[in-house]
Amino acid sequence: MIKKQNINPDILQLDDYPYEESTKFSLLPGIIDGKEYFIANEKNLIDALNYYSKIEQSYDLLITDEESFNRLLTKVLELQTQKNIEESSNLEQEEENVSLEEFLKSNVDILNSENVAPIIKFVNSMFFQAIKKRASDIHLESHEHYAFLRFRIDGVLFTQAKIDKNIVNLVINRIKIISNLDISENRIPQDGRTQIKISNKQIDIRVSIIPTYFGEKVVMRILMESEDIPSLQKLGFNEEITKGFENLLEHSYGMILVTGPTGSGKSTTLHSFLQTIATPEKNIVTVEDPVEYKADNINQIQVNHKVGLTFSKALRSILRQDPDIVMVGEIRDKETSQIAIQAALTGHLMLSTLHTNNASATITRLIDMGVEPYLISSSLIGILSQRLVRVLCNCKEKNNKNRKSLEDVIGKVDFDLYEAKGCSKCNFTGYKSRIALGELFVMNDEVKVLISKGASDIEIRKVMIESGMKTLQDNLIDLLEAGDISYSEAVRVGLKD
Repeated sequence: MIKKQNINPDILQLDDYPYEESTKFSLLPGIIDGKEYFIANEKNLIDALNYYSKIEQSYDLLITDEESFNRLLTKVLELQTQKNIEESSNLEQEEENVSLEEFLKSNVDILNSENVAPIIKFVNSMFFQAIKKRASDIHLESHEHYAFLRFRIDGVLFTQAKIDKNIVNLVINRIKIISNLDISENRIPQDGRTQIKISNKQIDIRVSIIPTYFGEKVVMRILMESEDIPSLQKLGFNEEITKGFENLLEHSYGMILVTGPTGSGKSTTLHSFLQTIATPEKNIVTVEDPVEYKADNINQIQVNHKVGLTFSKALRSILRQDPDIVMVGEIRDKETSQIAIQAALTGHLMLSTLHTNNASATITRLIDMGVEPYLISSSLIGILSQRLVRVLCNCKEKNNKNRKSLEDVIGKVDFDLYEAKGCSKCNFTGYKSRIALGELFVMNDEVKVLISKGASDIEIRKVMIESGMKTLQDNLIDLLEAGDISYSEAVRVGLKD
């Protein structure tokens, strides 16, 4: 036996060698400095020696530390699953159209680590079900005895399966392998990407893994292609706001801001704006963190903090690229906001987002960042504050138990309220889709004067409403009156804000 520490072996590929079985006994064929060995680690040496005594190949046995062994194990697992990835990446409905709970019950071999096929099928089924149910995110959460698989559908998390603790580690390792992450590392956060193919359509998935007290937590964001970006008319905004967008996007320079909390659809709206105004004669450049929609007709830059590529640094470089239209994923600091405003003042149409609750708060937020009021009034041409609201399925039922609560907010109510019920068509959620609603303010002279005087957002908001801006609350009341949303959904989105 030979002992070596801290090495990085390569795989020794042998025909008809039982890699899956040897993985179980921690004995793998590898190459070090051009010489072929069977490699084991000190931790599992007894199992490896027992297996070594039964195999026919005659290579020297090399003992190494656990970290070095795991480097080889990662390579072997990647090689093992590469063919399976290619063969099973194009998910077909007839194979995967089964609930994840049923899958776990019917596949008794899923705990058998000698066979990776059930795990691959489970992960494929998970992706298929997520796409089928219109999920935007997949959550895999480890707890003390079980793990839970949850999908975020229309902005709300729904539990899809309760998974045995032993299985979840195999599932996470499978996700790591297809995302090119280190399966031997479970102490630090890891980020990666993978792709799946459903009905011959390639879908990108962003993977984030973090260590938690009882194990690792995985969140996968399903990213969309440019053809999935809805048009302005399909975003769900009312006709008045849609017309306001179209007028704003006709400007050749100035800044348009989209605001709202995380998950309110700001990125989708911005990309819809870009697709509306993208033409071959325009140079459109974006800087995003991360790139959530891949578009062929615009130039997209992804922020990379590891190498110092921040929003502000990327934006400075973009302005030397002769752009017509610039989109910054988010204004987070004083430096980015000042560069963005300077760009808007020097002949560029600038689109960006901010995390504020309403249109008037956006102006005071910029001032808080250190932007001079006169620069805001000179550069800002419009603000959209938006939310996403779930629309009731046709199975909705009349329920006026909250009428009194609504009257406490808006006064006399002379229409019926509806609540979610649930049926097979909506996966028993009671909701069929989400639409965007918002308040759109187009800058006018009166507000410019208020900004220059340092008025509060309450004063600015009052003038905005007097100028004809329809508030988020107004739009929610219209949807309640039409019977399109429930009272609980209106409250969740911001009826009482």
